[in-house]
Amino acid sequence: MSGAVKERSRRKLLQARELLSRQGTPPWQSPPPAPGEPTATLPPPVPGEPTDPAAGGTFAEAQAPDSRAAYAGKAAQALGFARAQIGRPCVQGASGPGSYDCSGLTLAAWRTAGVALPRTAREQAGHGTEVPLTALEPGDLVFFHADAGHVGLYAGNGTIVHAPGPGATVREESVFFAGAQAIHSARRPA
Repeated sequence: MSGAVKERSRRKLLQARELLSRQGTPPWQSPPPAPGEPTATLPPPVPGEPTDPAAGGTFAEAQAPDSRAAYAGKAAQALGFARAQIGRPCVQGASGPGSYDCSGLTLAAWRTAGVALPRTAREQAGHGTEVPLTALEPGDLVFFHADAGHVGLYAGNGTIVHAPGPGATVREESVFFAGAQAIHSARRPA
C-alpha cells in the first residue's frame, strides 16, 4: 500500500471516529484504532458548527444561514422519500417507483426536493460540494468503495438509507455497514 493511500485511509478513519464521538456512539461500537495510529488528532468542534479540518474553517463560513436552512428543508424532503422506500426490493438499474438500485434511490429522493442528480453513483460522487465525514448532515450522499460505486443518503445518528444490492431491500443501517475502510467520500447536493 502506497504512503498516499495509507494517509488517505488514516484520515478517513479519523474522520469516522470523530463523527461517532460527536454522536455519542459507545466506544464498543466504534472501529478500533489501527496499530500505531493516533487516537485523536482533529481539533475540537465548535458547539453547533460542524468544522472542516482540511480547510481549517467552518461550514457556517462557507454556507450562509439562509442556504443552510434551504438545504435542510430539501434534505428533509429527500430523506423522507428515501425512508418511505424502506422495504422495497433492490434491483440493478432500477430508479423506482417499485424498486431501486443505490443511485436510483438517491436520484429519486433528491428529485422530490427539486434537485437533479446524475444517474450513477460514480457520477453523483462528482456532483455537489465535498463534505468531510465529520460534518455530515442528514441528506448528504455518502459514497463507498475505492471506485465510489455505492451511495447512500445520510440519515443522521451514524446511519444511511440505501439500496444495498440486488436481492436485498432498501434499508436504514449504520454508515459502517461495510466497515470504516469502505467509506470513500461524502457530497452535499443542492
